[in-house]
Amino acid sequence: MLGTNPFDDDHLHEECGVFGIYGHDDAAAHAALGLHALQHRGQEAAGIVTFDGKHFHNHRALGLVSDNFGDGKVIQNLKGYAAIGHNRYSTTGETVLRNVQPLFADFESGGFAIGHNGNLTNARALRRQLVHRGCLFQSTTDTEVIVHLVATSLYSTVIDRLIDALKQVEGAYSLIALTNESLIGVRDPHGVRPLVIGELDGAHILASESCALDIIGATFIRNVEAGEIVIINEDGLHSIRPFLKRPQRFCIFEYIYFARPDSIVEGTDVYETRKRIGAELARECHVDADVVIPVPDSGVPAAIGYAAEAGLPFELGIIRNHYVGRTFIEPRDQIRHLGVKLKHNANARLIDGKRVVLIDDSIVRGTTSTKIVEMVRQAGAKEVHMRIASPPTTHSCFYGVDTPERDELLAAQHSLDEMARLIKVDSLAYLSIDGLYRAMGEAGRNSETPQYCDACFSGDYPIRLADQEDGESTAQLSLLAELG
Repeated sequence: MLGTNPFDDDHLHEECGVFGIYGHDDAAAHAALGLHALQHRGQEAAGIVTFDGKHFHNHRALGLVSDNFGDGKVIQNLKGYAAIGHNRYSTTGETVLRNVQPLFADFESGGFAIGHNGNLTNARALRRQLVHRGCLFQSTTDTEVIVHLVATSLYSTVIDRLIDALKQVEGAYSLIALTNESLIGVRDPHGVRPLVIGELDGAHILASESCALDIIGATFIRNVEAGEIVIINEDGLHSIRPFLKRPQRFCIFEYIYFARPDSIVEGTDVYETRKRIGAELARECHVDADVVIPVPDSGVPAAIGYAAEAGLPFELGIIRNHYVGRTFIEPRDQIRHLGVKLKHNANARLIDGKRVVLIDDSIVRGTTSTKIVEMVRQAGAKEVHMRIASPPTTHSCFYGVDTPERDELLAAQHSLDEMARLIKVDSLAYLSIDGLYRAMGEAGRNSETPQYCDACFSGDYPIRLADQEDGESTAQLSLLAELG
């Protein structure tokens, strides 16, 4: 997979984060700060589009928010009282500027900018139909499908055109759009991906997570509901619900890994939830040991909960280097053998001679887990037991999360004992899916009407995988494939 860090390839990655603000003189600056808080949701590219009442302005670039919007001149050129921003994490192919969002188009009615978090599961079929009708695509993202559906709709208003477009798409999405008149936010009818509403000095804000409100001192108002469209303009905030009501299936992996620990997601404290997950893991999968050590940073809250429940010491026995950046994206062969040590280092003083419980949020391919275990053993661990704060990841996600093909998922191809041997641990155990639901405050998973989207664990996909059923890939579209 090009454009990603080879020493961070054993976690799932969100594709993007979105931020919008309407009615503030410093809209661009606040959008940049909001994107900075959402940087964990996408690190490969960022963009901001603003509107000043007459003209749209935009800046899109590859790289981190701080690298591209830290220059005051960039923000000064993004004039206006309304702005939307987007952080991107690509799933396949090279990250190129044409794919950086927000996308922008000029319609007869005016400008239209859009940023999208999620994945459309019928994007390829829709794209073929649109190309047949004469639409010219400039990017390889599924987001542009929405733009063309809006552009070709026969309805008169932008809102009606957007509703018409979204009634044709299938998949999981939270999106924000900016027009000459309004800031618009939408969640799909199942509410798989998050979107919240905030307020600052009379200005309304839309963001993927509440941590983006915290950074600018905004007040959290509420979540955008599943299937809801919110329209923010000079008259205030208005809400419509034009889609058929569906069972809500919010992505449960947001609580395990994706969301920032300081966010409140769907009314639930992410940090406290991860500690409860760790405590449940200790109850289900206890092992005699001397110390509990998280795989940083994502394993830390669960490890705290595990240690407290098990009555074991919690130690930061692995230290993470947060400054492994683009320099090491494609390292030369002679330094590739350094592997995980570029990013993690064992604190041998806390490990030597100890029976160690390693806590991580998930295992995807198993590559990083193997390196971590080897590093802990080299630091003198007497025993190494790995405990995973989620059920086994056995299925790919098609709803906006970068997931390997199923034949690359370790848990889909091997038994628990086989996995333990492969990553060379003394024991390996996962949290059960019912245990995960108990940590969420539920009695367990209701198999008839699951409370969350847990398809990566269960294979129970709540939204039809139209392209997949037709033999198409639902990954982002490849420009070369389209041209070929």
